[in-house]
Amino acid sequence: MIQPHGGKLVDRVLKDKAKTKALAGADRLPRLTVDPETVSDVENIATGVYSPLEGFLGEADFKSVLAGSRLANDVAWTVPIVLDADAGTAAGLKPGTEVLLASEDGRPVAVLRLEEKYGYDKGEMAEKVFGTRDPAHPGVAKVMGLKDVLLAGPVDLIETTPTPFDRWKLSPKETRVLFESKGWRTVVGFQTRNTPHLGHEYVQKAALTFTDGLFINPVIGRKKKGDFKDEVILASYEEAIRRYYVKDRTALAILQMEMRYAGPREAIHHAILRKNFGCTHIIIGRDHAGVGSYYAPFAAQDIFEAFPDLGIAPMFFRSFSWCRTCGAVVNEKICPHPPEEHIQFSGTKIRDLLVKGECPPAELMRPEVAEVIMRFKEPFND
Repeated sequence: MIQPHGGKLVDRVLKDKAKTKALAGADRLPRLTVDPETVSDVENIATGVYSPLEGFLGEADFKSVLAGSRLANDVAWTVPIVLDADAGTAAGLKPGTEVLLASEDGRPVAVLRLEEKYGYDKGEMAEKVFGTRDPAHPGVAKVMGLKDVLLAGPVDLIETTPTPFDRWKLSPKETRVLFESKGWRTVVGFQTRNTPHLGHEYVQKAALTFTDGLFINPVIGRKKKGDFKDEVILASYEEAIRRYYVKDRTALAILQMEMRYAGPREAIHHAILRKNFGCTHIIIGRDHAGVGSYYAPFAAQDIFEAFPDLGIAPMFFRSFSWCRTCGAVVNEKICPHPPEEHIQFSGTKIRDLLVKGECPPAELMRPEVAEVIMRFKEPFND
């Protein structure tokens, strides 16, 4: 089994007496209410998804990630995982003490062992992570809306947050057990925030040809307007897997996390997380984790050259389309026919058809999958 990133799978989930003690003392701690996206980050830290992180980044690690896409100890890490607070709240919190992190409904989530607090430049953070300061970029907009002080230190998770999607939720410990039980020595991960079309199926099955197992790992959480809703993604993948995938070679589980839309940096981030789940390979396609026209089409593939020590192998897929003459999904290396014979896979085109209540052509999407999507009255985020 592949080693977790940094060599150790983090486990900061409180159990038994430690959990009981934390709950008993929760009311005596200063309380910081955090949003659902931060709750997801806390859970991902504590369950090892974000290994080797033990908590929210301190200033040295934060600056190192921005400047060189590595933690201060030189371990690859490209997306800063931070906890923000307003200046007034931060002023009342003292490093060396504990802070209760609570959900918006008041439920105790975790204990932060506060080690430091520091200011930062939001514009610089946006520029370094997203390559732009354009407020129209959803990731930039999120950063510019953060509060002015960052809090740092390890977190201990008191309890996971129930969601409507818990039956698809597996921790890295659990996926590693699952892969081993199936006898998978090599596993390719597929990151997605979309419902499956035939192009996705093509790259997944092509990658599976060279590995033992396929791990389909949709991101569940905050996304931009126009993206498919979480329940639609999961229902459509369940239908596709049921009808068209080899069950003993395929696993489906969610990653509870917001999309950052950081393009190349996020591609490395996604690779690290799948490595922690136990994947030996990850599929990286055209404009991975991109949005609009902020990133070159294959920038998310090119960035891997700067991370030879990543420890998970990328499997690059460039452009592919449906060829009318071949009657199959093809790419430029295997199809001799001219462009006019090709139907391009366009997420925008597929969405437009679905919005109109029209089933996309069978050359683009399995009719059974389209039918599942069309059963939802509102399949897209608004």
